[in-house]
Amino acid sequence: MCGMTEESKIILRVSDLDVSFGPERVIENLDFEIKQGEVLAIVGPNGAGKSVLFRTLLGLIPHGGKIQWSSGIQIGYVPQRLFVEPGLPLSVEEFLGFNTDSKEKIKSALASVGLKDDNIIRQKLGLLSGGQLQRVLIAWAIVKDPNVLLFDEPTAGIDIGGEETVYNLLHQLQERNDLTVLLISHDLNIVYKYADTVLCLNKSKICFGEPSVALDPASLSALYGGEAKFYQHQHDKA
Repeated sequence: MCGMTEESKIILRVSDLDVSFGPERVIENLDFEIKQGEVLAIVGPNGAGKSVLFRTLLGLIPHGGKIQWSSGIQIGYVPQRLFVEPGLPLSVEEFLGFNTDSKEKIKSALASVGLKDDNIIRQKLGLLSGGQLQRVLIAWAIVKDPNVLLFDEPTAGIDIGGEETVYNLLHQLQERNDLTVLLISHDLNIVYKYADTVLCLNKSKICFGEPSVALDPASLSALYGGEAKFYQHQHDKA
């Protein structure tokens, strides 16, 4: 991006963020930033405040401190899971129609996540497989052409083979559309493979930086407790 300064590349800056539910402080004094086109992975134990952070970034939870998005940002969000009753009389087309009234955009979004069968648009949400439903949720997030995507454990409930497929899909979308991605994951191998930066969160910031540097034994021990260790698998970010 010729002529763009380091400062102008910053798409999100979070400063002194505090979130409380009554007397319980869920996020404390959190600072981080992310640049345009980067993939930021957020890791931490259950109850660390990761999903709360996402909802706060989306403006759904009151907070202290500052959240500064660049002007003109359009955000797409994929929740951790969506429970759908098998008998729910809602088709894929009707579900995506909550985000756009363009049938062509719906078809294009579905095709971009690998759902190119013309019949899928008429399928009921409750009859989709777990992998199909996850792809539909991603299509729902991208149908309005966002430049930022938030993914809250996008492969929860999907088998290992399906996980790799979904993450490869996200990587392709990110590169193709120059998207900025914030991703919650419990799988550190995925973090090493896909993330440019990692934020270690356990109510407050434990570490922040390039995964190969930030995820050192001391940070992992502080994050997960005890003698936590992780042996990185060798991956190519391709």
